[in-house]
Amino acid sequence: MSSNSDMITWGMMLRKIPSITRAIPRLVRGLKVSKLKADQPCGLGWAFEQAVARNPQGPALLYKDTRFSYEQVNQWANRFAHYLLARGLKKGDVVGIFIENRPELLVSVLAVSKIGGICAMLNTSQTNNVLIHSLGLVNPSAIIVGQELVPSFEAVRDEVAIDRQRSFFLADTDTTRDAGTAPEGYVNLTLASQGHATANPATTQQVYLDDACFYIYTSGTTGLPKAGVFKHGRWMKVYGSFGMIALDMRPDDIVYCTLPLYHGTGLCVSWGSALAGASGFAIRRKFSASQFWEDTRKFKATTICYVGELCRYLIDQPAAGNDGDNPVVKMIGNGLRPGVWLDFKKRFNIERVCEFYAASDGNIGFTNILNFENTIGFAINAWSLVEYEHDTGEPRRNADGFMQKVGKGGQGLLLAKIDDDAPFDGYTDPEKSKKVVLYDVFEKGDRYFNSGDLIRDIGFGHAQFVDRLGDTFRWKGENVSTTEVENIMVQHPHIAEAVAYGVEIKNTNGRAGMAAITPSAPLEQLDFCDLLRFVKSQMPHYAVPMFLRVKTCMETTGTFKYQKTKLRSEAFDPSQTGEDPVYAWLPGTETYVRVTDQVLQDIHGGKFRY
Repeated sequence: MSSNSDMITWGMMLRKIPSITRAIPRLVRGLKVSKLKADQPCGLGWAFEQAVARNPQGPALLYKDTRFSYEQVNQWANRFAHYLLARGLKKGDVVGIFIENRPELLVSVLAVSKIGGICAMLNTSQTNNVLIHSLGLVNPSAIIVGQELVPSFEAVRDEVAIDRQRSFFLADTDTTRDAGTAPEGYVNLTLASQGHATANPATTQQVYLDDACFYIYTSGTTGLPKAGVFKHGRWMKVYGSFGMIALDMRPDDIVYCTLPLYHGTGLCVSWGSALAGASGFAIRRKFSASQFWEDTRKFKATTICYVGELCRYLIDQPAAGNDGDNPVVKMIGNGLRPGVWLDFKKRFNIERVCEFYAASDGNIGFTNILNFENTIGFAINAWSLVEYEHDTGEPRRNADGFMQKVGKGGQGLLLAKIDDDAPFDGYTDPEKSKKVVLYDVFEKGDRYFNSGDLIRDIGFGHAQFVDRLGDTFRWKGENVSTTEVENIMVQHPHIAEAVAYGVEIKNTNGRAGMAAITPSAPLEQLDFCDLLRFVKSQMPHYAVPMFLRVKTCMETTGTFKYQKTKLRSEAFDPSQTGEDPVYAWLPGTETYVRVTDQVLQDIHGGKFRY
């Protein structure tokens, strides 16, 4: 929760003058790489080749006990790139990337970027219809599949039109030593690329700021993800803003990242920051709270990447005498709760928190460059906070048809101006893009991106993230669409109606999923084990409702809208839900159990690890 104590004053700014002075050279450098001409080569491949020239023998990728230099990774990616070019892949072609966090994923992304292709960063937890839909949105010319995800792709293969000669396989090994054996119907990319040139392909110099780099999936939680377009020009802004300006990365820095690399925070912010400094990038397959700090010591990491949930898991670990004895001095990410911000810094001896705000599908980014507490920092591009309708989350217009700005200290809906300096790249679906662009906001002819987020102005251009508005809530670092959850739930034969929403669990980040359901049969006939199995098979784990409220009839407003505000406020407290029984899926179990006063107390008291 924000408070007046978080407001930034003149005195606080004056104390930051030495920091501001030191930041000016890197601010100039970062802005320079962000402000590109339309015909100037740039992007991920270009950035990597710059890092190779700067630090050829320095560590580029670190994974488990393996270290790859910038030169080694570059040659590896170049072999892939030349082979893909020989197979007829070209600039603008879409390549699905379906690999878990390991070096082969990043090398594949780099190779595709070097030829001017577009990487569709598939969420590795997606299966069945969700995966089919994600692939259908972008119509890939090829796909690169890690051995660990072959079963998931095989299950949908007949539903997607990808040539088997362009279905590439990477073994779940250190493929520089063991290429493995590709299953029938796949080309072993490691073996096929052997013998191809290791020199930089000419195509790297033919990638420009308006060329698409990635498709990053947003709200891809249940069945209808959106594919946001991420262009190379935006990559350069992330590279300059975070790596140069915010973190001042150097060749002797190491970034440690356990975030999924199909997300913008892991792929663009974390890796982009490392490349900006020609720094090392250490990755782990999956996050481990118990091994996290040992890994930082092992890799000699100076920088960590985080989301709020990750920080909560770390601070919930039993205190150890060597918690502060680690090489980390700075961290970058989003969602660090004000309640743990200072405790986290103190316990783990962190000097600088570069909290940021950026949506993979938006055109605005905030960064805490000056190391204030409890802020997402400031943004270079134009933004405004406006009044909104609390029931709908929609911006409010005055009698003249324009929107009302919120003053300093107030909170409102964040809008970001769309112009040449801050273009909006949008989604693959033009209709979805139209829904988030507002016209004639403050004057005739202007355009703004509607973030859908509630932000507070704390002075001197700095802001605080408050909450996500609308029918989306955030849990486990993922945005969950309530509409999509509802659509899945009513497919169960014993569910007649479902209303999904997010609810708070004390001392956790984000909002856990909850659904009010109306059974199509008597309650005693509803098999909660079967219901849980069903929803787990149909949606990613982070979208599965943690709580159920069973209702005989759904109340609606006079305009036939569900009363979600009332449902959210009553949450899963049986003393608030009247005659409606409430059920919870407790961690480590395989069914929903009735929430009693004792169960409620145990949940909020931290007995269960969410």
